[in-house]
Amino acid sequence: MIQQKESVVTPERFNSGLTYDEYIGRIQRNREKFDYNHRETVLSDDDVAAFRRLVAQAGGPARALALGEDWCPDVFRGLPVIARIADAAGMELRVFPRDDNLDIMSEFLNRGESQSIPTLVFYTSDHRYIAHWIERPEKANAEMGEVMKRYEGLDRSKPEDVAKLREIANEFQTGPIWASWREETVRELRALLEEKCG
Repeated sequence: MIQQKESVVTPERFNSGLTYDEYIGRIQRNREKFDYNHRETVLSDDDVAAFRRLVAQAGGPARALALGEDWCPDVFRGLPVIARIADAAGMELRVFPRDDNLDIMSEFLNRGESQSIPTLVFYTSDHRYIAHWIERPEKANAEMGEVMKRYEGLDRSKPEDVAKLREIANEFQTGPIWASWREETVRELRALLEEKCG
């Protein structure tokens, strides 16, 4: 997707965004899940060095904008990953709640249709668009069907099924599948930025 010539994300608008810590301080839901995924995201020394090199080079991804909402599992899994990357690389990260910034979201719709989150947009230090990344890694998309099969046949109107749904979600969100999706998010973001920034 080619970014519109006149973006609503001006340098001033970018600067008005929240830091990750400010965003976390304002969320109403899932704080423990954001904190868990932030704590569990581990970057290799090689990844840290690669992201630092990318940010430091002329035309590198010095700035990142993230759109998200605290109720979304992809956000409380993925946004902490980009926060870790930004912190390690010296990248300036600004977070915008999607529902309060639909004009930004409309520039970066998933396949030109869906308001998928998180959406990450990378810019140079002088605010030139580099690339964007949407929602979750391809590995997660490929594995999502198998994960969703565990929820089949459960009825949200039955208390015993609600308890089972929570148990499955907690196991899934703290287990090896999500851990691998965090790792794959790091890999995809690094590959995207290396491709776009050389």
